[in-house]
Amino acid sequence: MTEGTLAEVMEAVPEPMLYLSAEGEVALANPAARALLGDWIVGRSCATVLRQPGLLGRIEAVQAGGAPGEARLQLTDQTGETQFRVRITPTGPAGPRGQRALMLHFTDVTHLREAEEMRRDFVANVSHELRTPLTAVLGFIETLRGPAKDDTAARERFLGIMEAEARRMNRLVSDLLSLSRVEAQERQRPSTEVDLKAVLEGVIAALKPTAEDRGNALALETLPPDPGLIHARVAEGYRLKGDRDQLMQVFLNLTENALKYGGAGKPVTLRLGWREGSGNLKGPVLSVEVIDRGEGIDPLHLPRLTERFYRVDTHRSRAMGGTGLGLAIVKHIVNRHRGRLRIDSRPGQGSVFTVLLPPE
Repeated sequence: MTEGTLAEVMEAVPEPMLYLSAEGEVALANPAARALLGDWIVGRSCATVLRQPGLLGRIEAVQAGGAPGEARLQLTDQTGETQFRVRITPTGPAGPRGQRALMLHFTDVTHLREAEEMRRDFVANVSHELRTPLTAVLGFIETLRGPAKDDTAARERFLGIMEAEARRMNRLVSDLLSLSRVEAQERQRPSTEVDLKAVLEGVIAALKPTAEDRGNALALETLPPDPGLIHARVAEGYRLKGDRDQLMQVFLNLTENALKYGGAGKPVTLRLGWREGSGNLKGPVLSVEVIDRGEGIDPLHLPRLTERFYRVDTHRSRAMGGTGLGLAIVKHIVNRHRGRLRIDSRPGQGSVFTVLLPPE
């Protein structure tokens, strides 16, 4: 293959590619490589262009007659770090000193590194969340076998605490399984016809006893469509293509949170209506607002609320039975429905969790 033909092939490859001469100079660079490393690189030594000992050592080994290999390249700019896997392949006959020309193909693997970091963090968080109640249960078992063996009052008190910790572990495992299922289904668009108003009425019915115990007024409001919003779906009521059980899970979770953190005796409102979509959501969309009048949330925390195990107040969340996974589950279900979750809150002014869902 001539150098001109090789250049044409490289031009068509979307990932960065370099062709190194047997002397170790950058003979060819495709547009992606020039965009990544700079237009100045052609004609320069690869040691000047790449500057990372591990990668350069692997290049020298392959160039000297070694087998094709891989190495890593890490680049840093104002946006952060980017990791590349560099595939090094010899090409053409060896030169007078046995050196060979090389083809370098760069693949961005930053997302793989980030995924691995997320996996490690997730395992660490799960281990911590399970270790805490397990340690408590084991401690009470030891006490019941020893100092409190014949103390009836202590035994009843400790058994109650052990039951609460066991239920907490059960909730965590249930939420972990639920999150796993939702993530596995996220790319599978649901196609069943669902009456969203009926779903919300089911949420109200399920949580009414809890609301009454806390003195919260729990209500569902329906709003008229935005003026000028004309669409066949709007005329059909509040229907969409979705997964009824998952939508029920979304609004049970959001409403339970509103009851827990909105404050005893304060109203919680679910507001349903049609509105004009914006951004990636085109046309009419169904909007559900879950509104509480509680303490509100500092805006600093809002971007991270849907992260796994993220809590604004760790002690308070655990005391109320929270696992730290509820909003992560909500996010993935909303994503599966191609919708959007929006959170608005200010300290002292309560919170509004808005779910926007396209009908199709």
